[in-house]
Parts: sequence; C-alpha cells; structure tokens
Amino acid sequence: MRLIFPLLFFIEMFSGCKDQRTPHFVSDVYQRNTPWTYPPAPAGEGSFSFAVIGDLNSGERAHVLEVAAAQIQLLRPDFVLSIGDLVEGGTEDTVEMQKQYNHFDERMARAKSPVFHLGGNHDLTNPVMRGFWEHRYGRRYYHFVYRNVLFLMLDSEDYPEERMWQIYQARAKALQLIDSGRREEAEKTEYFKMPERVTGEVSEAQSAYFEKAIADNPNVRWTFVLMHKPVWQRQEPKGLGRVEAALGTRDYTVLNGHLHKYSYQKRNGHDYIMVATTGGGQDPKNDSAFDHITFVTMRIGEPLIMNLRLDGMLDKTGHVPLGGDSLCFQASRCSAVGRQTIKN
Repeated sequence: MRLIFPLLFFIEMFSGCKDQRTPHFVSDVYQRNTPWTYPPAPAGEGSFSFAVIGDLNSGERAHVLEVAAAQIQLLRPDFVLSIGDLVEGGTEDTVEMQKQYNHFDERMARAKSPVFHLGGNHDLTNPVMRGFWEHRYGRRYYHFVYRNVLFLMLDSEDYPEERMWQIYQARAKALQLIDSGRREEAEKTEYFKMPERVTGEVSEAQSAYFEKAIADNPNVRWTFVLMHKPVWQRQEPKGLGRVEAALGTRDYTVLNGHLHKYSYQKRNGHDYIMVATTGGGQDPKNDSAFDHITFVTMRIGEPLIMNLRLDGMLDKTGHVPLGGDSLCFQASRCSAVGRQTIKN
C-alpha cells in the first residue's frame, strides 16, 4: 500500500506530459510520512482557494481552534496551510509530544480539508522535538505546486544541533522567570538578546534547496512563501536573502506568524503579511492581536487575500459554529480562558 501514492504520482505526471497538462499537485516528497494529511483533490477550471491558520500556542485559549476548523469547513477551501506553533511544545517527553500533536490533528480534521503542517519554535524547540516532527510529518521544509502555483514552506528553526540546545536551555530559564511573574528579569536574560528569538534562522542547505525549487519551477503563475518567524527581517547570511534573490522579479507573497499580531507591508513591491492568531496568546492592549483565518482565492492575475475574524463569521442560524452540536454567539465567548500575555 505504501507504494500507491508514488506510483499514481508517476502515472499522473507522465499522462500530464503526454497531453501538455501539468498535474494538479506536484511535490518532491515521496516518503511514507508527509507534512500534509492527504493531497488536495483536483480542482476544476478557474480559481481555487486555501486558508491559513495562525499561532495556536504560547497561552492557547480553549475552543478557538475548534471554531476556526468549523468555519473552514463552511468555507470549503481546497486546503489549509499552518504557520507554525501547532502545539505548546518545549518538552523532551515524546509521550507528551504525541498527545499534543494528536490533539491538534484531531481538531483540524474537523475542517475536512487537507492540512499542510509547518513547524514553529513551539514545535521545534529542541533536537528531540525536531526528531519527533521528522518521524511524524517527514520534512521540516518542503515545497509543492498546486494548479501551477508554487508554495515554499520554510523551517525558521533551522539551527545546528548545538546552537538549538543553547537556545532551548536559555529559553527555559527565561520562561521560568515569566511564569513566576518576573517578566522584567526575563527580558534581561540571554534568551531575550538572541536574534533567533524573534527572526529565526535558515541554513545554507535550506536556502540551496529553495533556490533549486524556484529554478525548477520558472513558469508558475504565483509563489507563496510561508515561515513561522519573520526570517526576512534577519540579516545575512542566515536570513531570507538568497530565497528572495532567487525569486527575482516573479510574483510572490510572503506570510509568517510568531509575534501574535497582524501586520502588513510592501517590501520590494511584494506583500509581506504577518498573521495574528488562531487561538494563541494575545496582548490585550494591542488592537492588531485578534483571532482570524487568512483566506486566499487564487484567480487569474494576483491573489485575493482576506482576513476573516472568527467572531465575525456566523452560520445560517446566526451562531458562531463550534463543531459538532455545540454553538456559541461570539468566538471570544467560546474560550474558557481570556487573553493571555505571550511567552514566546
């Protein structure tokens, strides 16, 4: 059974070449464990859509992701992309990791769309978690093409193992201070001085991988670049510079998360979007901190990008859907826990 998908892919690829059509979904991932739940179905002619979910953790609030999954089911996108921080993480206990990822995958299954996983600092906190991710989902960074649109899925926690342990240990000390109510002391620690805490890092090997992916797909109609931390804000040689240079003048959009607040800017003529949260901790004083789904419709020409707040989407009964038989009037009231200070 394990050979069925690669075999079908092989057949589809060559049948597509025969009649000049491109396969609807192409990737270089062939191993048993894939970073997506299942491949998206062939779409009809014209446009297609996908949803992006933001950070869940650093103080996840109960039931918000369930609201998002139920609303995504109503929207019926072709697939869902995550932006990272799917679990609380920060552990070396693989039994706990299994429990946390099962909880995420079970809830997102309610969206009834393929889900593409992307790791954040909560998912890839230490080498043990990195190994667990690779065992469960395979690739930490990868690419795919759907309907002639290229998607680059980056790993912003791409550190050498020794450096990863250093960051993990420094982070643990800072979080202990935060949990004990000593935030000001925490902000003076080594962890808060590390550039990796905010911007992450992309290795030379990863940059080379995406340079090749870009070169191998010169005629796509658009490219989306996703990462958890805003690696594009980091200086070279560990930032996004090589990938941006490889993209050149082609049309592309960059999306990231991590800071739990929404922002938008034009950079070199391209959209750079920082999504907010889909259940993660929020700063109650920041108006750009809200729960939402980023919904993208890919048409002829540039994509149509909308941010749909969870407390603004109602089903036909006038309620916010929670999934199953449960309903509530406002997404904020679906949560058993209020807005919390971010601990990233």
